[in-house]
Amino acid sequence: MTAATPPNANAPLTYDQAGVNYDLIDPLKVAAQRAAAETGSHLLSHGFSEVLASRGESAYVVDVGPMYLASIVECLGTKTLVADDMAKLTGKSYYDSIAQDTIAMAVNDLITVGATPLVVQAYWAAGGSDWFADKVRANALVAGWKKACDVCNVAWGGGETPALAGIVADGRVDLASSCTGIISPKARLSVGDKLGAGDAIVMLASSGIHANGLSLARKLAERLPLGYLTDIGQGLTFGDALLAPTTLYSPVTEALAAAGIYPHYCANVTGHGWRKLLRHPKTLTYRITAVPDKTAVLAFMQQECGLDDHEAYGTLNMGAGFALYVAADQAQRVVDIAQGLGIPALIAGRVEEGPKQVIIEPLDVVYGAEELQLR
Repeated sequence: MTAATPPNANAPLTYDQAGVNYDLIDPLKVAAQRAAAETGSHLLSHGFSEVLASRGESAYVVDVGPMYLASIVECLGTKTLVADDMAKLTGKSYYDSIAQDTIAMAVNDLITVGATPLVVQAYWAAGGSDWFADKVRANALVAGWKKACDVCNVAWGGGETPALAGIVADGRVDLASSCTGIISPKARLSVGDKLGAGDAIVMLASSGIHANGLSLARKLAERLPLGYLTDIGQGLTFGDALLAPTTLYSPVTEALAAAGIYPHYCANVTGHGWRKLLRHPKTLTYRITAVPDKTAVLAFMQQECGLDDHEAYGTLNMGAGFALYVAADQAQRVVDIAQGLGIPALIAGRVEEGPKQVIIEPLDVVYGAEELQLR
């Protein structure tokens, strides 16, 4: 007996329909940034100062004299819901990889400004004390968290584990992490001041959906007859593919620094997809001439959701998890170093003089400055 096909199974499914509308979220971010900017002067009373150019970037940077201090806090989002549903279907715990996802959200943002991650803190807020009674799940979360810290060569400083009945749903957990790091020597600072025409754009491969786009993925699962157990090819179910842990990119940026390669700018390709290539306020054109292979889960989602390339690449990472803007004569060395660490990479394009836009030539897709408003 086959499962019934859900209604409207062939209708296009967008991120907006999944309940995530950046047009509503982003204005609050901009308002918060403007209010936060008015507090930067408080640092002067402590003998420090902010790096103004880090305002609106993925991590905040403070000048503390001999070095810079960088910090970030990030939450995982709804990927835990997929892990919980898959645990019911398979009897497996996925919280070791969920832990890596949570740390990656913070670490991969921190390194965009040229920082070496030093300390990670944990925030695990459950819907009730009973959540922590599942020893298999709890131990997987702890083990995965420590393993990710080992990969990133960071200390796990501590954290907070509140039980928030009435705020977090019963049986659920909200995961977040913060990360603090240093930029030393100061020449490693990467906030776009050196970004300019002639730079090469190197893209590092993603491992899958990472931790952005899960609301869309969950909505899609609801209308698939077999849900998360749908076979997407390559011996993978939809659920298992979604739960591939997010790649940690700090080993690459640390190896680049050790080789004397300091990127002019970096972008963590998370929410807003490839529109994140527009993040820096400079008026420049980012011309993409080669695109990485899509991971199986993203190719499946694009097909099943009926997303055209403009929507898919403007929402999901589509196989590129991190972008480095580097001097053209260093681009191939960047690729070699990344691939030597097991992370596929390619020289995807270049920076040009021109209007602020991303041009993805192989797909005939263009994103204009108005399509990313984060400042």
